[in-house]
Formats: sequence, C-alpha cells, structure tokens
Amino acid sequence: MRFQLLVCLAFVSIACAQNPQPSSPPASSAPAAAAPAQAAPATAPGAPAPEPPKVNPDDPVVTIKGFCTDSSLKGDACQTVLTKAQFDTLVERIQPGMATPMRRRFASQYAQVLEMSSEGEKRGLEKTPRYEELMRFARMQILARELDETLRTDSGNVTDQEMQDYYDKNKATFEEASFVKIFVPHAKRSETPAATKDASKTPTPAKTTAKTLSPEEQEKANVEAMTKEANLLREGLVKGEDPDQLEKEAFTAAGLSGNPPPTKIEKIRRGSLPATQQSAMELKPGEISEVISDPSGNYIFKLVSMDTRPFETAKAEIHNQLASQRYREAMQKFQGNVELNDGYFGPSRPPGMPIPPRGAPARDPDKD
Repeated sequence: MRFQLLVCLAFVSIACAQNPQPSSPPASSAPAAAAPAQAAPATAPGAPAPEPPKVNPDDPVVTIKGFCTDSSLKGDACQTVLTKAQFDTLVERIQPGMATPMRRRFASQYAQVLEMSSEGEKRGLEKTPRYEELMRFARMQILARELDETLRTDSGNVTDQEMQDYYDKNKATFEEASFVKIFVPHAKRSETPAATKDASKTPTPAKTTAKTLSPEEQEKANVEAMTKEANLLREGLVKGEDPDQLEKEAFTAAGLSGNPPPTKIEKIRRGSLPATQQSAMELKPGEISEVISDPSGNYIFKLVSMDTRPFETAKAEIHNQLASQRYREAMQKFQGNVELNDGYFGPSRPPGMPIPPRGAPARDPDKD
C-alpha cells in the first residue's frame, strides 16, 4: 500500500469540496480610471518571455490576512505568513515533487484548514472521542506510509556486484532473438451448408447421401485440416519460399480475409514468448522449428539471429527487478495473515467479482 498524500492533504481536499470558494465578484460598474497617455509596448514577436521574479527563501509566499495567534493584534497587523522556505519544506514532506499548479491549490487549501483547525480548537473539538480515534488512525496511516517509503528505499540499495551476480545466473533471460514466424490459424472456418442459407430449397439426392458431421466432428476436422496445412507450409519455408506469402496461403486455407500478422520479429526476449513457444529460443541460427500447436494457433519459427544483451545496458532493468523482489519479500509479512468473520462481513467474493451496490443483497457465489 502506497500513500500518495498524507491525511491532512486528503482532509483539505474534502474541506475544499464541501466548502466551495465563492466565484470572483463581477467587475465594478464604476467608471474605469483614465488610461495612461501611451500604452506600454507589447513584447515583440519571437522575443523571449520575461523571466518570473526571483523569490528568495525568506520571501513570503502565503499570507493569511486577518488570522493570527496573537489575539491582541488587530487590522493589518493580524496576519499569518509562510515564507518560501517554510512552504517548500511543508510540501516536500507531504508530497515530494508536487507540480506548481498543485502547489497553488494546496496553498489555498492549507490556509483554509489552518483557520478551520484554529476555530475547532476554540470549540474544544480536539477533546472529543471522535477526534481521538481519527488522530489514532491518522497516526497509523502516517507511520505505515513512512515504513513503506523506508522499505522501498532499503530495497533499492542494490550493489553492482549483486546485479552482476544476478546477470551471470540468469544470462539466458537476457538473450534477444530475431525470428521469422509464420502463424497458421488453429482451425479452418466452417462453411455454412447451402440448406441453412435457403430452407425453401429441397436438397438434391447427392447431398442427402453425404454423411453429416456432428459439431464436434466438424471442429476436429477443421483443426486437423489446418495442422496438415501448417506442416505443408513448414516444408515450403524449409525450401526457402517467401514467409509472407506462405502466411497468406495459411489465411486463405483457413477461410480468413484479414491481414496476417508480420512474419519478422526483432529482438524478442525469452520471457516474451508463451510457455508453449519457449522451445524456439533453443534453435540455432537458420534452423526451423517443427510446427508448434496450442489453442491459439499453429506456429513455425526460423531463428535469424541470437544475441545477449550486455550487462551495462541491462543494469537498470536488473536493479528494478531486484528492488521489486526485495520490496515484495519485505511486504509479505504484512499481508495474507488476516481472518475476517464471514458472519459480519459476508462471504468472500472471487477475484474480479464486483461489489454489489449499496442496499443490494450480496450474491452468494455458492448458489450461482
């Protein structure tokens, strides 16, 4: 679980949504002041935009007028000021790297929360049981987030030697192969019998004598037809025939009119191939595989070249893999050890099952 914002930022977002700011007042109907005799010249086309004024660390960036902790101050003397250094520190602790537009919105929300929290203290709201429970849970969230960030940082401390050891032990996973791959559809498309196209026509005696296949038998025949076709196309590839043309013949034989996929595959990794096609990575350059069949279709591979990605270019990938693995291992002791009372929460739902709308009875998966 990774928290993007602390509880206070979530609170100010809710507060802002519940208390929308009033829209800008309409322009005054009083006559406008007299314009100067000569307007300032516009920036010449193509000229560089003027640089924004420099803001020093001690310069004020947020000023809340009419709000101060000293009740003796009145009028313009009562105000709360945050300098650039103070506001930057606040933002970096809550959400490092916050974008400038978000900083403006957060500054407005922060000012609102600051004033509202002060009023809440005056009313003694921090002494209520609800406040204490919210603070207890907020503290848990903050500590959990800090631990999450610490675990991620610790998991990312991977040395060059550890990355080199991983590379040496898993060098096969960094092999990159270029193939010619011919895809042959799994089954031939069944043709619609003439009788189903026009039921008013009476079948000829010749057609009535033909054996009618069951749907299962027809499907088996269609699969066998394309398996036979795949073996014929492999023979053509062995003879040096054009793989693009061979794949077009496969689609024609299957009764498909769409465009076949490309036959050239450049620099594919072992992990990118399905388990049923992993054997293609064991081919030698120029070697052609047997027909590989699985439920998705028939495949013929010809290895063009095989290279191994150098360690220096794989370091970033290895670092991320090791860091992710260590983070998952560190998080395992915080996961999967919870038992929930089904009598209170209701039966658990299979993965991907949507939560019923509020007020609707939960569906019992055992009765489906």
